[in-house]
Amino acid sequence: MPAEATKGLRRNPIQEIFWTRTGLLLLILVVVSGLTMVLSANLDPGVVKNLVNSVATGTLVSAIVGFGQTLITATATQRAMLTPLIEESQQALRDLSAEYRSMNREFFPTHVFEPTAEPNPALNRLMMQDLQGARQYLFRGFSGRHAAARLLLSKAEWELRAVVADPGNISGIGGRARYLIRHSAADVDIDTIQARLLEEIRMGLVGLYLARSRCTRMEVTVISDPPLDRLEIFDNSVWVTLYSDAHAPAEYPRTLRFEDGSFIYNMERAEFGRISASQHAQHLVITPDMTRQEFITRFEKITNSTLTEEQFLELNAEFYNFVREFAITAELGS
Repeated sequence: MPAEATKGLRRNPIQEIFWTRTGLLLLILVVVSGLTMVLSANLDPGVVKNLVNSVATGTLVSAIVGFGQTLITATATQRAMLTPLIEESQQALRDLSAEYRSMNREFFPTHVFEPTAEPNPALNRLMMQDLQGARQYLFRGFSGRHAAARLLLSKAEWELRAVVADPGNISGIGGRARYLIRHSAADVDIDTIQARLLEEIRMGLVGLYLARSRCTRMEVTVISDPPLDRLEIFDNSVWVTLYSDAHAPAEYPRTLRFEDGSFIYNMERAEFGRISASQHAQHLVITPDMTRQEFITRFEKITNSTLTEEQFLELNAEFYNFVREFAITAELGS
């Protein structure tokens, strides 16, 4: 009988005895004792019957005594050898399971959100929960308008550090422009897309200024060549939106969430710190009491472009329209 078939049968010392040569010997003794007893019953009284009865009785006693001794020996052997082996195997399995869980936490995302044509409500609800429980919000992206929208749709205060694209450097937005062209329903040219993206960057900077009341302090770093993937780091998680995926089938690409302490969390946080501290980037500090004129002056210095009062109001209106639309499609309320 194969081991798999007998595994479920040999669960205690009696079953161990049954499946060994000792068990077979005991069975033979019992059978011999039974046969001699039957033979003795059919014999006439006399020496032969007494001899047969003696053999039957002795064989039965030997079988009973042998069974008891074997049972005691099997039990002691199981306790001395098998039980520690089982406990050691179980501990090894527990250690292996813990190692796999540690590896999963270290290298694998806790959540994977597939590409969608519209903002994913489940993704945004979970991200807002992470934001609500955080003290610091680190954002590395394209325009910063999503970060500003999340701040305005929340009810707490944070320290925000953001890395966004430079609206004065058109060559730095080529990657995002190509991504949008691949997923644009209309037939649009690269110049139209780039013009729209530059406007989004300007709107995002204005949006960050408008969300200043939600932060104790904002530090915005403007770089000429931002990474394609959007990065949002909270106290207990990091979110990576893969705009670098050339084969993404929808406008909103795949997004991955990793826990704090994971390899990805530590790596991305270190990389964010390196980029935001770059001496070759422009830096803008926004405080809750910063006036509009102070912001416009800093905006013009960083972007090398003018921002009139009328343009500011237009960008203001565009941003709040974006916030309303984003709140509806992402089901975040207002």
